Amino acid sequence: MIKLPKLFQTNDDQKRADHYRQLIREEAKIGSQLFGPVPAGHRREFFCLDEHTWIWHEEWRDEQDQFQALTTRYDVRPNGILKAQGSQPYQPLSAEEAANLYEAVQLYEARVLDFYRQQPQNA
Repeated sequence: MIKLPKLFQTNDDQKRADHYRQLIREEAKIGSQLFGPVPAGHRREFFCLDEHTWIWHEEWRDEQDQFQALTTRYDVRPNGILKAQGSQPYQPLSAEEAANLYEAVQLYEARVLDFYRQQPQNA
């Protein structure tokens, strides 16, 4: 017998998925402020997608009013951290980049934990 993929989620599955996406959006907002205010007309996000993946995303309009976007993905692996930016292939981080990412992760963790401490227990 062929097992078909589940096409529809239950209400509980959908609620959990929606809640998870909302938490990621909140964390991305917190991460966007780690290095100062976001310039007017820009959108910035920095967040932990999963146990091994960090995302830095920016959007803005350039001098010619053209939409620009850049996503940087950091994959934390046992033998180091790899970075992919835009459509470029993964590359190892330099020591300076690794130190900057480490600092960003430490700030992110502290601020996100503070955010969750402030949330009602039954939210």
